[in-house]
Parts: sequence; structure tokens; C-alpha cells
Amino acid sequence: MNTLTINNASKSFREKHVLNSVSFTCSTGEIIGIFGRNGSGKSTLLKILYGTLKPNGIDLSFNLVPLEPKDVITNQLIGFLPQDDFLPKELKVRDVIPMMFEEEAKQDKIFYAPRISKIENTRIGKLSAGELRYLELLLVGNLDHPFLMLDEPFSMVEPLYKEVIKVYLNDLKKEKGIILTDHYYADVLHITTKNLLLKNGETLPVYHASDLAIHGYIRKTPHSMAS
Repeated sequence: MNTLTINNASKSFREKHVLNSVSFTCSTGEIIGIFGRNGSGKSTLLKILYGTLKPNGIDLSFNLVPLEPKDVITNQLIGFLPQDDFLPKELKVRDVIPMMFEEEAKQDKIFYAPRISKIENTRIGKLSAGELRYLELLLVGNLDHPFLMLDEPFSMVEPLYKEVIKVYLNDLKKEKGIILTDHYYADVLHITTKNLLLKNGETLPVYHASDLAIHGYIRKTPHSMAS
């Protein structure tokens, strides 16, 4: 089992404090959900953890060994699924997979994943939002990195593929630790093992949708309280 520990992550932009001493851990077998309104610092936190944004301060460790933020990329610790599409739109699905992986075993793992056979001859630009997000997730999920960060994996995804993605992530957590953020809170809460809300630069624990309502992230409605 691997454990990534984040302590005292802080970031300011001029006079604005975006993150104040954010701390949490993620281990193999866990899916950590991070909620927050736009501008709350979610993307800032992900960029810091991925090593592409310099924090004001942070203490990182991998299996209790201290790390510098740049070591995350150098040591290939975290695979990152960005919010924006990243695959060439003119290529077919069957051509993209070998571009990402030279090993036949890795290629076969993706080619034989559920529903991929139905889209392997489709150009990336012709895929539905769900088909594309699922393919991107499969590609990132099959990297050797022990941790994954997913930025809005459920955004604009049709219900069928939301369920396919949930099944895949629940299976993937057996071998990786996963950190994700998404505004589709009900989908996130369905698969996560631990949840945090970023508010005023700090993290608040979330155990149920009612906590999101209490802290003003969602409205207090009967539907939201039952989610």
C-alpha cells in the first residue's frame, strides 16, 4: 500500500489567500473527493500537487519519505486527468491507444475494456462526452503512477457512462489512490471513501450531502439531503 501525505499546503495570489494550511492523506484503496465553489482553490490545489504551480508552502511525503513538489512529476507518482480534452481529434480510438502504450499487455487491457470495442473505429472528435471521458480515464488509469488526480471526471457525461466510470474507478482503487474533484456531488459521494470541502482556504470534512448543505455548497433541499 502507498500513502501520499499533504501537510500545510498554502498559496496566495498577491493579497488573496487561496489555500491556508490544507492537509490530508490519500492511500491505495481510497478515493478522496474534494468539493468547493468556483474560485475556492480546487484547481490551485491540484496544480500544486502535480508540481505545475509553486505553493507558498507545503510538506509532501510518499510512504513517509519527504518530497519536493517537483519530485511528483520526476518520480511519476501522480497521473493527472485534466478538465480539458487532450487527445488528437482527428485520430481514431484504435490509433490513440498504441501511441500511449507500447506494451501489448497494456494495449489489450484498454482494447478489451467494457464498451471500447464499440468505439475503436470512431475518430476522437466524433465521440460523445461520455465516450471521450471514459477513454481518457482508461488511458490515464493504466499509467504506472500509484496515484491519480481527476479534474471533473463526471462533467457533461451522459448517465450510462457515469455508471461505467464509477465501476472502473471502484476497481482501479484496488491498486491506486485517487483524488478527484467535481461539481456533480451525488456521483462523487457514490464512490468516494473520504470527502473534503474547500472553503475560505481551509478543508472541512464531508460525511454526507447534508454537510455540503450546512456549509453552503449546495441548497438545503429534500433531494440533496437524500443524495
